[in-house]
Amino acid sequence: MFLKVNRDDIIEGLQKSANIIPAKTGAAFLRTIWLHSENGRLNIMSTDSNLEFMGAYQAEITDEGLAGVQGRAFYDLVRQLRSNQGELIIKTDGDNQNLLVEQKSRKYKFPVNDPEWFQKFSSFPESGTVFWSGDFLHEIIDKISFCISDEDSMEAIACLYMIPREEEGQKHIEVCGLNGHQFAMFNFVNDDIFELIPQEGVLIQKKYLAELKKWLTADEIELAISDKRMFFRTGDKTETFTLPMSYYQYPNYHNFLAKLNDDDVCKLQVKRDELVEALGRISLFNTDSNRCAYFNFTPTEVTLHSQGQETGTAREAIDATYTGALEKIAFPTKNLIEILNHFNSETVTFTLTGTEAPCGISGEDDPDYNVIVMPMMIQEETYYTEESA
Repeated sequence: MFLKVNRDDIIEGLQKSANIIPAKTGAAFLRTIWLHSENGRLNIMSTDSNLEFMGAYQAEITDEGLAGVQGRAFYDLVRQLRSNQGELIIKTDGDNQNLLVEQKSRKYKFPVNDPEWFQKFSSFPESGTVFWSGDFLHEIIDKISFCISDEDSMEAIACLYMIPREEEGQKHIEVCGLNGHQFAMFNFVNDDIFELIPQEGVLIQKKYLAELKKWLTADEIELAISDKRMFFRTGDKTETFTLPMSYYQYPNYHNFLAKLNDDDVCKLQVKRDELVEALGRISLFNTDSNRCAYFNFTPTEVTLHSQGQETGTAREAIDATYTGALEKIAFPTKNLIEILNHFNSETVTFTLTGTEAPCGISGEDDPDYNVIVMPMMIQEETYYTEESA
């Protein structure tokens, strides 16, 4: 291998490649970044045995070849070099035992890993693909992933669920996340994506979504699905990111969604920004044993309060519109703040089905987005002083 390349042309690809490999632990072949020079391009590849990244970047190729190096160290070196100091020369020595990196008088040597470690990467399907907005996919992941369980052992509810639905002649896609006490669903219409996704839907583990987000840009991407993997490719076909799909049975979430349409539900409408700011102050009075904000309702306002034996008490009243018989409810404060920050609407609506039953949150300017949060059990606490004891 012998090639010359501009540092700035490959640094982003190296970063994306390094992102998905283990930093220090794990098998050495999984900590490898593979460099393959051919056809006027330097191909950069890495995998953690599940995720796969492949990028192809313009380079001046003198001799073609394949070399695998310790990925993080190689990326860190190139990151610290500067493009205004000259182009990089990357080559293997005569016995292909070392990879040499040169930039003017600077010279570095990396041991080359056994080429037998290299395993063929998944090929991007060249038929049945769909072009999609990378920015839009990034937004969907943001709106859903915070409601997905972090525990891999939770199987389906540790995954983002995407399924095509057809209702009244309209084809749309539901994207869902669930962790046992929160649920988020986003709907969108896209005929091409509808035809691409299998009728049983697809499941993507949450641990893969973070790396997918890092790879995505606002530019258009190309999407494909095989029997076992999802493929994402940049519009110019230079970079490919693939991940495995999971095959669990997703819970029937339509049962608790139906509760929001019962005749006896209560409705609260409140300014989102005012509520978020008030909850931020209320949270200062939460403790590990009392993480709630308590809501008391009247037809024209909602009163929030919290208390802690060491922190004291807080109480705030906000203008609101309320209808229903429910007088009091409690929500985990920080969870509710996070939920509300995913909405864009000026006013949000809470659909309350009971003190310990699902509560739906929606917004007029977020017509395709709904979140459900479970209230917390209300426990009245009385604190005693030493004198009263």
